[in-house]
Amino acid sequence: MVDTNAAVKPKQILTSGVKPIWCPGCGDFGVQAGINKALSDLGIPKENAVIVSGIGCSSSMPHPFATYGVHSLHGRLLPVAAGVKLANDDLTVIGAGGDGDGYGIGVGHLVHNARRNVDLTYIVMNNEIYGLTTGQASPTSLFGMKTKSTPFGSIENPENPVGLALASGATYVARAFSGDPMHMAEMIKGAILHKGFSLIDVFSPCVTFNNLNTFDWFRKRVYKLDSVGHDATSISAALERSLEAEKTNWEKVPIGLFYKVEKPHYAQLDMTLKKGSLLKQPMPTKDQVGEILEEYK
Repeated sequence: MVDTNAAVKPKQILTSGVKPIWCPGCGDFGVQAGINKALSDLGIPKENAVIVSGIGCSSSMPHPFATYGVHSLHGRLLPVAAGVKLANDDLTVIGAGGDGDGYGIGVGHLVHNARRNVDLTYIVMNNEIYGLTTGQASPTSLFGMKTKSTPFGSIENPENPVGLALASGATYVARAFSGDPMHMAEMIKGAILHKGFSLIDVFSPCVTFNNLNTFDWFRKRVYKLDSVGHDATSISAALERSLEAEKTNWEKVPIGLFYKVEKPHYAQLDMTLKKGSLLKQPMPTKDQVGEILEEYK
């Protein structure tokens, strides 16, 4: 059993007192520790942070935090998170979901929020299986993996979340591992500070239903990109690294910052949001609403 909280001693405690519902040893505890440390190290007050989740084991992430939180719909956490951020730009908005939620039913929202470069951080707890529904194959389950829904082995190739985010226009793309929450916290801090859409794909082992992709399995395979001099400013280098796991039959799996580029984010380009977030703009008067409606007659 792995205590993923042991190495993390945050400067600021942001816990709500609500205990997580995850199985003992679940990788999501490491993600909770990483988020807590990132927010604490950056000195972000709890009232200035919002954690938005969807549906799945990972979707209970907002509950243990004393920040604002929204437990939203399956696959729909990104529209909610984007709405929160565009309404109040002062808030640090973090989306926290799972691989089924984000790379399956919600994958369209990932693509469009990435290409729009909405200024928020999206953390996906990728355990390569549907944990909440007790062990079916997910969009990231490896080819040939035997699960409750694929007893003879999956015949589908796994999705490449890092490659997809890069191709869709995400301006900060990273990968982390729950077994190294300190490194993960650094990736999360970088994502929060970045102005634009950030994806952090986190290998977060399911200790109950995924007996293949375990903590030990990942420890034997992951390596940090900064240890090999990866150029995170090069999109071509990032795309090449995103394919490495598949090319090596998952014997070499890079984690760390794949890509970062500074570009105008959505709110800086939209003609209305250029004036400031919606919360800071005055409500239209009755006459102004009438004038707007007249234009559509």
